[in-house]
Parts: sequence; structure tokens; C-alpha cells
Amino acid sequence: MAKKQLKLGALIHGVGGNVSAWRHPEVPADASVSFPFYREQALLAEKGKFDLVFIADGLYINEKSIPHFLNRFEPLTILSALAAATSRIGLVGTLSTSYSQPFTVARQFGSLDHISGGRAGWNVVTSPLEGSALNYGGRGGGPHPSHDERYRIAEEFVDVANGLWDSWEDDAFVRDKASGVFFDPAKMHRLNHRGEYFSVQGPLNIARSRQGRPVIFQAGSSESGKTLAAKQADAVFTGSETIEEAKAFYADVKGRAVALGRSKDDIVILPGIHPIIGRTEEEAERKYEELAGLVTIDKALDYLGRFFEHFDFSRFPLDEPFPDIGDLGQNSFRSGTDKIKRTAREQNLTLRQVALRSATPRGEFVGTPEKIADLIQQWHEEEAADGFIVHSSLPSGLNDFVEQVVPILRSRGIFREEYESDTLRGNLGVPIPPNRHTLERVGG
Repeated sequence: MAKKQLKLGALIHGVGGNVSAWRHPEVPADASVSFPFYREQALLAEKGKFDLVFIADGLYINEKSIPHFLNRFEPLTILSALAAATSRIGLVGTLSTSYSQPFTVARQFGSLDHISGGRAGWNVVTSPLEGSALNYGGRGGGPHPSHDERYRIAEEFVDVANGLWDSWEDDAFVRDKASGVFFDPAKMHRLNHRGEYFSVQGPLNIARSRQGRPVIFQAGSSESGKTLAAKQADAVFTGSETIEEAKAFYADVKGRAVALGRSKDDIVILPGIHPIIGRTEEEAERKYEELAGLVTIDKALDYLGRFFEHFDFSRFPLDEPFPDIGDLGQNSFRSGTDKIKRTAREQNLTLRQVALRSATPRGEFVGTPEKIADLIQQWHEEEAADGFIVHSSLPSGLNDFVEQVVPILRSRGIFREEYESDTLRGNLGVPIPPNRHTLERVGG
């Protein structure tokens, strides 16, 4: 019996998610706005037969934001350029449901799906930072929506987008020059949505793609986030630090999906990892220490503060227990801030320790190629993950993974030699959603 195949994605993150990685000699200081850099990383991931590249995003910055956030590409723009530079790899980008409109988003991702030949994916986020409202006048001029309301907005938003992507049945465009018939009006459908947050008539002015519609990704790990993922997502990004934590999340989300009438294989779980690879354990550890050593405690405090609505932690003593800050962070990165506070309390960590851990996460995936491959295989086989999003703080990190870890995974029969498909859905193994109107017409 063939082994279940691992899925892999690569996060392309410019000068990095580390607050000070841009200072490393290997990192181009302008990487976050360098198309050649993004193209090189995407082609490297495609060479390794990765399922996708992923471009993250956010809508609010201030003087304490990490360098990559201060000056970076908008995801749909860079992904459209990468669509022309690549041929098989999936192209996934973040776009907020809190500060966008469904018709525009459906049109943008529908266009990317056609440009790329069926390789587009949308990472649905709800914009956790309250400052985002300052750049959009809030929803209707109001304040940043609460955590739970953002997820209610997101659920309706995705419902509308899915409906718009079904505006045209797959054979609606006849394009018969002899008869002069360009399309079949019976196969064009208006959505006529009237909901709590959106009113959208439709139809969308672009047809369904070769993969039906873009792949829906979701990244929230709160209760609301997991519920949304189980209902709407084809794939889920998550951030589990241990295999036990990853197994619990995997079982939880898959179980919710099954309870809603879906198959557990309809949704792909992809934890993010930060592999640091060395020929020896000592070399890998030196690489980690070199990166961690670039981060000052002041920068680490700024980074930590971002998760708590840009809270200023510098007012507290560094080497005393992590301060009691109450419910701060509940309306932003709820699952992440809950975890930070819980870990600090359980392990009796000081503010200094929490800040440095947050700014320079080490994780388990530091070591030789064999060690990294062993961990990946263990997580995969023990149902902690269907695959992984590989985040490399240095440009050479992705190359190390492709050249040194991928061959080991292939030799064990758990990762592809060649792409199975030329669409993102085909490679991820998630089903093409049928057009709802075609199903109704044929009695499906």
C-alpha cells in the first residue's frame, strides 16, 4: 500500500519574520521588495516540488513593527508576477475579510486562478490588529470589530465569495463565432445575497477556473478560527510547538469537519516550522545562535508587544515573572496571546525569557537533515500534520531544505518525485467543488 504523501509549502517572507534577521550578512536588505528575490525563492520551492508558496500580509504598522512589515509587497500583486515565473507550484496569499469586499476579493483571486492556470489559494484572515481600523475608517466608520464578530464577518464573506465563484457554470461560455453565441444565459447566475454584513447581487465577471475555485486556507487557532476552518477551509495553517499540541489540533479540526458532514481528507493541516539545518547538530545550533544573537532585548519587547495590541512591555522589570496584563490581546491574536500567557505562568518565565522566546523561536526542527526528516515523518505518520509550511529565516535555509531534507523524504516514500497535477487542488488532493447551479440543474 502506498504511503500517504506529505504536503509542503514555503513561506516567502522577504527579510524575515525575525525582528533582526535583515542584519545577517546573507540577507539582501531590500528582499521584502525585491522581485528577483521572491522569484528565486519560488523557483527553488518549485524545483523541490513543493505544493505552494505562501505570501503573508497585514494592514497596520507603526515604528515598532518588524522590518519586513514596514516595506513589503501586497500579496496579490507579487503572486500575479510569480504566476508568470512559475508553472506548477501553488500561489497562496493573505487577504483580510475585515477590510475588503467579497466581490472585489472573488474577482482578484478568480483572476489569479486563471492567470496561473488553477494554482491560486486565498489565506482567509480577520485582521487581528486594532490599528487596522485607522487605515480603513473602520467598518462604516466604526471601531475595529471584536474577535467573535470578525469571524462572523469572515464566515459570511467566504460564503459570498464561494457563491460568486459559482456565477458561471463550467460550460457557460460557448464562444461560437459561426452562430454569434458568446455565452449561454441560462448558465449565468446572480447570487442575490442579502446578509448581516454584505449585500451582493452578482454575477461575478470572471468564470470558474480549472480547479473550480481558489483553494481556501485559514490560519486562526482560536475556537472561532477552528470552527471557520472546519466549515470553509480546504487547508489550515497552524503553529504548534510540540507533536502533542499538533495532534490535538489536528484531531480537533478534522473532527469538527467530519461533524459538519465533510471527509477528514477534505481539509489539509499544515503546521509552520522553522528548520535550521546543519551538517552536524553543533553547526545547526551555531546557526540558530547566530540569528538569535542579532536580536536585542528592546527589539524582542517590541515584537512581543505587537501580539498584545502593541503594548509597551518596557515599563515592567525584565527579570521578574511575566506581568499580569489581564485580558489584553483578546481582541487581537487571541489564541497566540492566550498561549503566551499560559506558558509563562506554567513555566514561571520572566518577561525577558518570554520576549526572547517570542522573537527568536527555536522549536524542535533544528539539527541535521536526518533529524529534520525524522521529525517530519513522525509528525506526518502520527497524524499531527498532513504537511508543513517551511519558514526559513535565511535565504539559504530553503535551499538547505530542498537539497538536503527533501531527498531523504523521497527515499522514504512520503514525498513526491514529480507533481501529480498542474492545479493546486490536484497536488493537495482536495476535491474540486462542483458548481452549485449545475448540481441543481442535473438533480445532483
